[in-house]
Amino acid sequence: MASEPKTLQEAILFFSNPDNCLEYVVARRWPNGVFCPTCGSASVSFLINQRKWQCSSHHKQRQFSAKTGTVMEDSPLGLNKWLPALWLIANCKNGVSSYEIHRALGVTQKTAWFLLHRGRLAMQAGSLEKKFCGEVEADETFIGGKVANMSKARQAKLKADGRSRRGLIGKAIVSGLLDCHTKEARVKVMPNVRAFHLRTNIIENVERGSKIYSDALRSYRNVGADGFFHEFIDHTESYVRGAVHTNGLENFWSLLKRSLKGTYVSVEPFHLQAYCDEQAFRFNNRWSDDAERLDLAVKGITGKRVTYKQLTGKTEEAEQS
Repeated sequence: MASEPKTLQEAILFFSNPDNCLEYVVARRWPNGVFCPTCGSASVSFLINQRKWQCSSHHKQRQFSAKTGTVMEDSPLGLNKWLPALWLIANCKNGVSSYEIHRALGVTQKTAWFLLHRGRLAMQAGSLEKKFCGEVEADETFIGGKVANMSKARQAKLKADGRSRRGLIGKAIVSGLLDCHTKEARVKVMPNVRAFHLRTNIIENVERGSKIYSDALRSYRNVGADGFFHEFIDHTESYVRGAVHTNGLENFWSLLKRSLKGTYVSVEPFHLQAYCDEQAFRFNNRWSDDAERLDLAVKGITGKRVTYKQLTGKTEEAEQS
């Protein structure tokens, strides 16, 4: 296999060769050797003509490809389109739209949209068992269109759903935590900004005894009772008081909103967590180069899958009807 790509131009040339694509994915999915994703057996043989493997044990799904059991499973697109698309979504600072993928790769916009969502799934953080510690920033932001730009019918529906409190009609809420030492961010879409949800998020992601820095939102006021040392900054007075600030998360919010408003334009709350995970992936790996971010994205493809019906909500609609 030729030397692995370091730039987008090199990536396009490199992944135009199907052998390079296959070797690239196999090296990251099975670093210790190919094994059957159904039974776990390492006794497999490669079928050259079909570019698949076959397990020596007799069971269902004996034959499998590099895409089996990954976000790419059952996709008719070849790896020569998947890998450049993952390169773009992992490395475009403000994200990449489905229309841009549609034009660049010669696929339909619908296919590109589905591909991007499956790519975002691969970029989700794996295990969150390791909690933040030391000094941690906590903040939240509101995402959504302006009320003045909504139709009267849309405004009435949102009010009927109880989403008009404090003039934040139609806004989705995202809570964020940032480890001040590692500069890693974790974000989660919240139903509201009440203390129960924000404090529960902190308890689940931060070790007790850590310092929590937040703004003056009252929902954070009793975080100290949960076993944390809490200090807050009142933004009506200042934005920094020694080490106490939320500027790291403010930086992340600016990047997130730039991608949502500038690239994706309109994001349904149903999909918002996926877009937050995408931006968190790029933000947390900002010290890596483009090739390293692609490497991390491809390593995350295994064991995750989402169908088009799940993404469009058709499964839930069918169950309700």
